[in-house]
Amino acid sequence: MIEVLLLLGTFVVLCMVGMPVAYTLGLAAIVGALWIDVPLEAVMIQISNGVNSFSLLAIPFFVLAGAIMAEGGMAVRLVNLARIFVGAIRGGLALVNVISSTFFSGVSGSSVADTASIGSVLIPQMVKQGYPRVFATNVTICGSVQAVLIPPSHNAVLYSLAAGGSISIAQLFLAGFFPGLLFGACVIGLCLFLSYRRGYPRGEPVTLRQAGKIVIEALWGLVTVVIILGGILSGVFTPTESAAVACIYAFLVTMFIYRDYQWKELPRLLHRVTKMVAMVMMLIAFSAVFGYMMALMQVPAKATAFFVSVASNKYQLLFMLNILLILLGTFMDMAPMILICTPILLPVVQKFGIDPVHFGMILLVNSGIGLITPPVGPTLFVGCAIGRCSIEEVSRELWPFYGAMCLALLLVTYVPALSLWLPGMIR
Repeated sequence: MIEVLLLLGTFVVLCMVGMPVAYTLGLAAIVGALWIDVPLEAVMIQISNGVNSFSLLAIPFFVLAGAIMAEGGMAVRLVNLARIFVGAIRGGLALVNVISSTFFSGVSGSSVADTASIGSVLIPQMVKQGYPRVFATNVTICGSVQAVLIPPSHNAVLYSLAAGGSISIAQLFLAGFFPGLLFGACVIGLCLFLSYRRGYPRGEPVTLRQAGKIVIEALWGLVTVVIILGGILSGVFTPTESAAVACIYAFLVTMFIYRDYQWKELPRLLHRVTKMVAMVMMLIAFSAVFGYMMALMQVPAKATAFFVSVASNKYQLLFMLNILLILLGTFMDMAPMILICTPILLPVVQKFGIDPVHFGMILLVNSGIGLITPPVGPTLFVGCAIGRCSIEEVSRELWPFYGAMCLALLLVTYVPALSLWLPGMIR
């Protein structure tokens, strides 16, 4: 028990002093290894093995494809597409914001990219039409959480890897469809309620001629989703290969069809993506050795024994895990949360007969809510920067949105069919 407290205590202390999470995981693993006399050579081998996987290549390809589409004019076209459906009703621009995020989630796979792209287009427009700036910012950041669920979510790839590759990425992609749409529907319902209650303005209807042009332009980008899922489900591509093909397609659409992006800006985009991927890979490498140390110290088995002793059924267990994950999400970023919690909690939920794919969706929803929860909420920070609002102002007005998101979380948690129906069709 002492070695477990030392491992986890070192991790917590280093996080509290402000050390990056990746280095915190590595140093905590080294301290634990020295305490239980594990050779440092074994630690280095586990770090190397952590990133020595072909399936990991899907992450940089998905990130690059999403970045190209995000900066290449796709956001504006998806906003225009959303206007066709809901732009003319009261609070229509708020609904356009959420639905644009739904469409863009299928392209970017990133909540932060979603907020940056959709927010830079719609927040100024919403403010110009009379919506409060804080409300516009909150709608943007909450709508963007769909990106962690709707494929191609690279967080689903991380969950599969953290589970030891035993869970199909294709099944996780399919499992995210209905929870992602449900999440967006809950936010839309709240926006409609607040819009009618506060008298927010109506938008202008789109003419049939305009609608045809908008749909044609937007479909070029949405084909990316068809390439990814269609290629995987048909067996033509592996997830990694489909990500690479989607990346090439995104480049061709952006540079030769939309032509909104300049060639001279590509090196800067590649530099940003490389930095992001390097951080993720470093995090994966160090989390692998941290997980190795937890396995040697029997942390998953001890966690299972603890939850078995306090939970009499799976419904109580899921309630407790939701509370735990929401609390962890307030101070832990999404990727380390997935990589650390999965090897500990997955054996627990399997002991109670909970499907690993279903638990993956619960974990993703919880960690997605954490992205907009202070003090560590990257999507919240990006949204405040784009909306030109303080974190305090936005946080005070977020409570109704937390209620809508928690409703979606409860439905995803206690209605497994939302996550398991589509994957069950291909088993």
